[in-house]
Amino acid sequence: MYKIDFKSSAKKDFKKINKADIQFIRNTLNNFIKKFNNEYQALLMSTGKIKKLQGQKEVLYRLKLRSYRVIYKKYDDKLVILVVHVTTREDAYK
Repeated sequence: MYKIDFKSSAKKDFKKINKADIQFIRNTLNNFIKKFNNEYQALLMSTGKIKKLQGQKEVLYRLKLRSYRVIYKKYDDKLVILVVHVTTREDAYK
């Protein structure tokens, strides 16, 4: 089972989001890690819900959650999903 860890910048992102959306994001992320494995990730990548980001020094993924984008990094050895950034679609790639 994976665990979620929020980078301090992601915690700051939550201050800009309304409480209902924060609850939606947290619930969705909790369900995401309960189901998460390589096959599940491949399925979500084939549907476009997850995308591996290009042009980054490290391997990062984008997860679509309604109008929000969660940027995460996966550590296989630690089984941690590090949430780097949570923002709206308009601001996700700045």
